[in-house]
Amino acid sequence: MTLTDTHCHLDYHKFDEDREAVIQRAADAGLARILIPALHWTSSLAAVKLAASHPMIYAAVGFHPTDLDTWDASSIGNLRELAQSAQKIVAIGEIGLDYYWVKEADRQARQREAFQAQLALAREVNLPVVVHMREAEDAWFGPASVDLLDILGAWQAGLAAANHPLAERPGVLHSFNGTLDTAQKALALNFHIGVTGPVTYKNAEQKRQVISQLPLERLLIETDAPFLAPVPHRGKRNEPAFVHHIADKIAEIHSKHPAEVADIMTRNASRLFAWGD
Repeated sequence: MTLTDTHCHLDYHKFDEDREAVIQRAADAGLARILIPALHWTSSLAAVKLAASHPMIYAAVGFHPTDLDTWDASSIGNLRELAQSAQKIVAIGEIGLDYYWVKEADRQARQREAFQAQLALAREVNLPVVVHMREAEDAWFGPASVDLLDILGAWQAGLAAANHPLAERPGVLHSFNGTLDTAQKALALNFHIGVTGPVTYKNAEQKRQVISQLPLERLLIETDAPFLAPVPHRGKRNEPAFVHHIADKIAEIHSKHPAEVADIMTRNASRLFAWGD
């Protein structure tokens, strides 16, 4: 059984004391690939450095919507140069909208501007995007969902009109926490849906109902480590080796064998990120 973790913040300081051991446990657990999405410029450099040092690790570069303090006129140029010069960068991310932590209208507008600029960069460098979206008060639907779908819809329409290759593999909505309608609209735009540890939580029946109605071929498994540890590790530091608990839960939801689901998720990730499996 082969596994992938398509969203893990291995550069985060909580891994500083045992990062190599964490990577080894991931390999021992059957992981073939780990994707590290960046949060800002410093984390983009760290992700690229880690990807260069381990065969199983790949990087995404970009600015998270809550990490725009250092975003300025030079940021896109810096990301462009990095994406074009460094090896093993397979996506632009983690980018998107977050109205949970950012409530001020002007700062939300800045998020949208940075998001659109990074989507334009993704088109330019032909890399899919890893998209973050969080509503105020963790609602299932609201202004962030509306704005996100509007922005992604316009971007995807431009890709399709230009017959751009990204139109078929534009990216993933990371750690999806929205309605079935939002998920279906994202699928119609050819996006994948990322599934994280909360799908295993006792109080997550609504989330499991959404996942049950989405095709396996459009799902990805993600730990979002060190956050969102799945059951039975909830409350502890998350790590890539725990990703099999998410695959197992998806298998249970879809009445499939865990090994079959793990293989499907691995193929999905390979198609999206084109990392040569």
